[in-house]
Amino acid sequence: MAKRKPGSPKICDCQGARKSRRREAVVEVLSSGPGHLNAEQIHKAAQKRLPGIGIATVYRALKCLCGCGKVSEFIPADGVARYEPAGSRAHHDHLICTACGCFTEAVDPEIERLQERLAAKHGYKISSHRLEIYGLCPCCSKKV
Repeated sequence: MAKRKPGSPKICDCQGARKSRRREAVVEVLSSGPGHLNAEQIHKAAQKRLPGIGIATVYRALKCLCGCGKVSEFIPADGVARYEPAGSRAHHDHLICTACGCFTEAVDPEIERLQERLAAKHGYKISSHRLEIYGLCPCCSKKV
């Protein structure tokens, strides 16, 4: 990757990467989409904005964007990474089905308080966290 010229706009601050149309297309897809998109879905949508963008470019952009904290990645039971813009929506955790791979966004103030208390007990100040709870969804639970 070419070195960034001083004063040029950055999209990946910690990576020192220059702003690019390709990376911007990925960010636009994530910002305008429903969230929790996989790389192939992002690639398909990005091609509408920027014809010719390759899947490898999308993966590189996602790696950069995750590395600098602009995008969050999570991997449900199906093993396919999903992405969403970091901090663009209210904080939430994920309940992930280990059988079918479906996932549900969940927020619980009590869990948030417990995490704060646990961090304080050990002298930590939380800058971010991610909670993923794995189990069977209601539909899959009925099949067992």
